Amino acid sequence: MSILESLKRLGPGLVTGAADDDPSGIATYSQAGAQFGTGLMWTMLFAFPLMVAAQLASARVGRVTGKGLGHSLKKVMPSWAIVSIVGLLFVANTINIGADLAAMGEAAGLTAGGGQHVFTLVFALASLLLQMFIPYDRYASVLKWLTLVLLAYVALVFMVKVDWGQALRDLVVPHIDSRQAVTTVVAVLGTTISPFLFFWQAAQEVEELDQVAEREPLKEACEQAQDAFNRIRIDTFGGMAVSNIVALAIMLGTAATLHAAGKTDIQSAADAAKALQPVAGQLAFAIFSLGIIGTGMLAVPVLAGASGYAVCEVGGWSASLQDNPNRARVFYAIISLGMVLGVGLDWSPISPMKALFWSAVINGIVAVPVLIAMMVAVSKREVMGDFVAPLPLKIFGWITTAAMAVAAIGMAFVPAS
Repeated sequence: MSILESLKRLGPGLVTGAADDDPSGIATYSQAGAQFGTGLMWTMLFAFPLMVAAQLASARVGRVTGKGLGHSLKKVMPSWAIVSIVGLLFVANTINIGADLAAMGEAAGLTAGGGQHVFTLVFALASLLLQMFIPYDRYASVLKWLTLVLLAYVALVFMVKVDWGQALRDLVVPHIDSRQAVTTVVAVLGTTISPFLFFWQAAQEVEELDQVAEREPLKEACEQAQDAFNRIRIDTFGGMAVSNIVALAIMLGTAATLHAAGKTDIQSAADAAKALQPVAGQLAFAIFSLGIIGTGMLAVPVLAGASGYAVCEVGGWSASLQDNPNRARVFYAIISLGMVLGVGLDWSPISPMKALFWSAVINGIVAVPVLIAMMVAVSKREVMGDFVAPLPLKIFGWITTAAMAVAAIGMAFVPAS
């Protein structure tokens, strides 16, 4: 298969991986680079197989069953548990939406001038209208093209002076030298392996089924399995690789500029952009700021959409971005509610960093039972038929679950800033 053909097969996994580098994630990676230089770059190498395992499992559920993740989780979890999890997921996603929109508004205000709240409102409205009135087949293409904005952070690395020898050592040799470093490692894991990504990728596999006439759920079309799993592997490995390369670029870029200049107090993605201006110049500042806006336009609909899918899959309501609002009223109502509440957070006196901290805590708590239930689901013939997860996926899936359990426990000992 040629490289071009492989690129054409990228879809749900690519968008999911790119959405992982949202403005909140950018803030986390910037903090890691500014505070510890290249010292924590190894965390992304460690996280890569864990991310891949989680997303492969979720994509497999969607492609095999033809249903979203919530539908399968209902088969292996008690009703009260799945309802509680989905409720917490909605809260965490809404906080994340608010933080991302605020960062986008601040970045736009820095680059174009004007009130950041007005920009926040404009971005929220634009994102909501795109989801509501552009059919999925065209909307998915928009999201795929938006992933190109991530190249801005890769370009940034080549604009600054980097100690490549030290960076390579820190990439492959893990080390932690302080409690604050432990806190940052937990934050990095929490932002790279988030429950909303599981629900989104499974749902996108289902959406893709509806768009290609010859595709059917693998439980009903066994002959499509080999091609489907090959595509999912290429898509997921590619998407998670893009996500981690960009995260590494942000760590490396901020390490080479902010950490080197002694600017270690970074509280948001916009803070990182502002700090870059006097250190790395106007062009680096502009690239970083525009990247925040672009990744936000990609991640906000993924966060809101993941909430809509999760709630509707558990509640039994129609959930598809291909449908117009009249045909999927509950789905779009959940998306709209998340967006409205997210905008409300931007206007509230709540500290964005404290909000993000509690969002990370909730995500860390929710990820563990979701991963446990998902790994049980992909291992059960009652759910997956002849396509239960192979042994390597089970091994890495359970390792991921254990790692996130440790991270969740670690969150309990991390004070809110």
